[in-house]
Amino acid sequence: MDALRNIGIIAHIDAGKTTLSERILFYTEKIHRMGEVHDGNATMDFMPEEQERGITITSSCTTCFWDKTRINIIDTPGHVDFIIEVERSLRVLDGAVGVFCAVGGVEPQSETVWRQSEKYGVPKLAFVNKMDRPGADYGAALESMRARLGARPAPATIPLGQGDEFAAVADLVTMQRLDFDEKSQGRTVRAAPLTGEDLENANVWRETLLELLADEDEAVMDAYLSGETGNLSPALLDACLRRGCLSGRLVPVFAGSALRNIGVQPLLDGVVKYLPSPAEAKPVEGTLPDSDAPVLVRPDPSDPVAALVFKVVMDAGRPLALVRVYAGSIRPGEVLRNTTQGVDERPARIFRMNADRRESLDIALCGDIVALGGLRAPRTGDTLAAKSRPLILENLDAYKPVISLALEPRNAEEGKKLDEALNRYLVEDPTLRLEVDEATGQRLVSGMGELHLEVLTERIRREYGISPRVGQPQVVHQETIQDAAEASATFERELGDTPHHGMVSLRVEPLPRMSGNIVDISALMSSGSAGQCGKAARGKREQGAARASETACPRVWADAVRQGLESALQSGAAGGFPVQDVRVTVLSFERKETSTPVGFHMAAVAALKLALERARPVLLEPIMDVEITVPDANVGDVIGLLGSRGGRVESMEEQGAGELGRCKLVKAAAPLRALFGFSTALRSVSQGRAGLVMRFSRFDVLP
Repeated sequence: MDALRNIGIIAHIDAGKTTLSERILFYTEKIHRMGEVHDGNATMDFMPEEQERGITITSSCTTCFWDKTRINIIDTPGHVDFIIEVERSLRVLDGAVGVFCAVGGVEPQSETVWRQSEKYGVPKLAFVNKMDRPGADYGAALESMRARLGARPAPATIPLGQGDEFAAVADLVTMQRLDFDEKSQGRTVRAAPLTGEDLENANVWRETLLELLADEDEAVMDAYLSGETGNLSPALLDACLRRGCLSGRLVPVFAGSALRNIGVQPLLDGVVKYLPSPAEAKPVEGTLPDSDAPVLVRPDPSDPVAALVFKVVMDAGRPLALVRVYAGSIRPGEVLRNTTQGVDERPARIFRMNADRRESLDIALCGDIVALGGLRAPRTGDTLAAKSRPLILENLDAYKPVISLALEPRNAEEGKKLDEALNRYLVEDPTLRLEVDEATGQRLVSGMGELHLEVLTERIRREYGISPRVGQPQVVHQETIQDAAEASATFERELGDTPHHGMVSLRVEPLPRMSGNIVDISALMSSGSAGQCGKAARGKREQGAARASETACPRVWADAVRQGLESALQSGAAGGFPVQDVRVTVLSFERKETSTPVGFHMAAVAALKLALERARPVLLEPIMDVEITVPDANVGDVIGLLGSRGGRVESMEEQGAGELGRCKLVKAAAPLRALFGFSTALRSVSQGRAGLVMRFSRFDVLP
C-alpha cells in the first residue's frame, strides 16, 4: 500500500481539471496521444454530452504509474448540478489536487468542493493553472486561498514569468529551473540551477516556504532563525512538506499551464512525495449491528473485508459497483455481506477502471478502488463486509432535489422504454427522484438543477431512441409549521369482517431550518407513562377499554404509529408537499379489545394531519446561493437585475484584476423560481462579462 495513491482532481468549472488529467495520463504513458476538451476527445470525458458541452458531468476513474507508484485518479465535475459526483468521490479518496485558475483564483465552486474535502479530512495539493493567460497572478491566487479557504499555501514550485512571459517553473525545494520541451509536448524536462533574476525571485518565495516549514521542524526553525538556510537538504524540506500536508496544516502549491504542457511532472512528484498512501490516510470507522460504538477499520489486508460502494453504473442492463476496499481483500466468487441491505452478495468479476474501459483482476487488495460485477442490486452508500464482521460504514450525505420536470411518453411502448431509462438513471444517480402520476401517465423527475435535468433528457433520447414530451421545469417545494399544536384522532371502522380501532394524541413543534424531522413515540414504549396516557386511564368510557398504564403499547402497534407518522409527513397541510423541520411527539394512546395496528396507523395519520393544520403551515421554496463575478463597470446593472428577481445581496468583495479589469464578487440569496433564465439575462446586462454560480442553500421563506 505504500506505493499506492488514491487521489481526486477537484475545482471550479473550466479551471482545467480534465486538461490536467489528460497530461497526467500522457506523461505516465497511460495514453500515447493527448486529447483536448475543446476538441471533444479527452480520455476522461467519454460521454457524448461531455464531449459536446466541454464539461465533466460524471466522475471517471483511471489508473497510472509514476515513480514506481500506482495512482488511482478520479476526475470530478466542476458544475454544481453534479455535486454528488464530487461528494461520493471525496468520501473514498486519500488525497486531492485542487486546481485553481491563475486569473480567477478561488472561484465559488472551488470553495464548495474544498469545503467538502475538509469535511472528510482529505489532505490536498494545489495546482495554479493557466499561468500563461493574460492577467495571471500566482501571488494573488495564493492570497485568495488564504482569504477564502483559510488554507496555508506552501509554494513548492513558482512560475518564472506570468501571462505571455510564462515559460518555466522554479522548484523551491531543489532551487532549480525546470524547462519543458515543446517539441516533445512537455515530456522532456530539463533542470538547471537558478541564476540572475530568476534566482532573486525564487529566494523571495523560498523565504515564504521556509517560514511555513519552520513550524514543522526544529532543524528548519534553527536554520531559519540563524539565517543559514543554504545547508537545508531537499530531503528534509520534502519531509517537512509531507508532514504539513498529511496533517492538513499546509497545502503544497504547484504552478503551471496544463494546456501548454508546463508544470505537470513536478505536480506528479508532489502527489507521490506529499499525499498519503492508504496506510497513512485518515482511518475510517464503522458500526456493528445493534451497537452504536464505533469500530476502527484498519487498512490491513489480513483483516475481514470492509468496502464501500461509492458509485453504481449500469453496464448492458447489469449494475457495476465501484467500491473502495478499506480492509481485507476481495476475490471473485467470495461471499460478502451487504450489511446496509441485509443480503449476501457474490461478486462474479473484479475490474480496474480506465475511464470507459476496464481490465480484469484476480483480486482487489486493501486500499484499492475497483469495480465489482455480478452484484444483484447494489446502491450508492452500501457497505460490503465479511460475514464474520458485518460492519456498516458511514453512508454518503443525501441531497434534496430542487427542480422537477414532467416527462410524458407518446405511447405505451415508449412508456416502457422511458421507465427502463429512468430506473437505470435512478440507480446511477442518488440525487434524482421519480414520481409517477398513474392518471396522466406523467413521470415527474426531480434533480439538482436545470442542467442536471437537461443532460438527463438528452441521454434518454440518445441512449434509448425515444423523445417523450417534456414539460416546463417546476420548482420543488417543502412545508413546515410556524407554531406548536396538539391534536387527537380516533379511527374505528370495520374493514371486511374485522373491526379496527386506534386512538392517538400527539403534539407538533417547529424545529430550526435544516434540522430534519424527529418522531418521538417513547410514550408508547414506556409502561410507566400513566400520566401521558390519561385518556386510557380515566376509566371504562367504552366497553372493552383497558388502562394504558398497565402495560406499554405492543411493539407492532408502536411500529404502526411510527410508520403512519412518517408516511403522513410526506404530504403536508399547506399544499401536499413533504414536511420538514418538525418534531412530532406522541402524548397518549387508547387501547380496546378491537385495537389493531391498522387502527393505530390510521389514527396517527389523521391526528398528524389535524395538528399540522392547526400549527400554521407554510410553504418553503428552494433558496439558492448566487455568486456573480462581475467587472466594476457592470456591478450596478447586476445588482438591479438581482433585485428584480427577488434576490437579496448579502456581501460584495473585491475579486482582484483580471482580463476584464477590476472585478467584484457579488454574493446573494434568491428563490430558485425567480432564477429561470437568469444566466441569459445576466449575460445581456453585463455584455457577457459576468460569471455565475448558483448552488442550493436551503428550503426557506426568503424575507
